[in-house]
This record gives sequence, structure tokens and C-alpha cells, in this order.
Amino acid sequence: MTSPNEAVADLSPFTGSWSLDPGHTSIVFLTKAMWVLNVRGAFQAIEGSGTVGADGSVSGSIVIDASSVDTKQKKRDNHLRTADFFEVDAHPTITFSLTDAHPKGAGKVELTGTLTIRGTTRPVTLLAEVSSTHDSATIATEFDIDRGEWGLKWAKMGAGLQNHVIINARFTKS
Repeated sequence: MTSPNEAVADLSPFTGSWSLDPGHTSIVFLTKAMWVLNVRGAFQAIEGSGTVGADGSVSGSIVIDASSVDTKQKKRDNHLRTADFFEVDAHPTITFSLTDAHPKGAGKVELTGTLTIRGTTRPVTLLAEVSSTHDSATIATEFDIDRGEWGLKWAKMGAGLQNHVIINARFTKS
């Protein structure tokens, strides 16, 4: 199929149904605290799937367990689960829903969809690298978001609202 250095001319090699492999998927975020301290955290994906039609149409989703937030600091993680941030009791998941994809050459695909965090859904467009074998595909993307656009505006002592997100999602052909 393709490696990250090969062009993705069209999506036809990916025609079919795909299932997320949560055990081989990573979701990492980076932010700043007190203006200078780097904070790194991670989430666990629960499930996901995707379909590429013979006509090039795409659909899919990745569902993330919001309560799985892990910054390696229990007190901070517990605070991130409260109403100040993810409010996991009322909003237990974060979901990316894919609605369109366009090859961009050099192993890249532009993914269009929506991101739902804490009950707020906003459109997003991501540039991703795709690599694949005959029965698996890995989609890797990095992007920046302003968490305030999803209602997560709590900040203390210079906590940044900007977050850098890194996702490596592995799918297997169903």
C-alpha cells in the first residue's frame, strides 16, 4: 500500500471497513502551565471505525475516554475530570467524527470532521500522514487547538488555553 513518503493519489486502496486498534493508538497533548512549564498528558481511545466507499466517500469516528486523562500527577488529573475542565461525569467521551478526506500527496490526507469535547461540537480540518500494509493503516496527525473554543476556559497562574495534540491511530481492515 503506502509508506509516509509515497503519494496518496486517491483513497481507493483503502476501500472497505476499518476498526480502530485502541491498543496501538496514542493520543497525547502538550500545554504550558505557569507560562513556562511543559505539561504532557495522554488519553485512551475506547473505540473507532471508518469506512471508505468505492466512490471515495469516507466516514468514521474515534471515541476517547475523557476520564482516562493522565498527566502523571493524580491531583491535576482529578481536577481535569471536574466541571472546571472535561466534566467527565456529564461528558464521559471526546469524539472526532470524520466526514470527508482528500489526498494531498506525499503520503498526506486532509481530514475534515467535527470534534466534540464536553458537549460542544466544532468543525476541524487536520492534515494527516497515512501509512499502510495490506490489512492495517496508521493515521498520524498533529494539530493545535484553543481549548477555550470548547468551553474549557479555566486557567490559573498562566495556564495556557493552547494545546498541541498528537494522534497516532492504527486501524485494521474489518
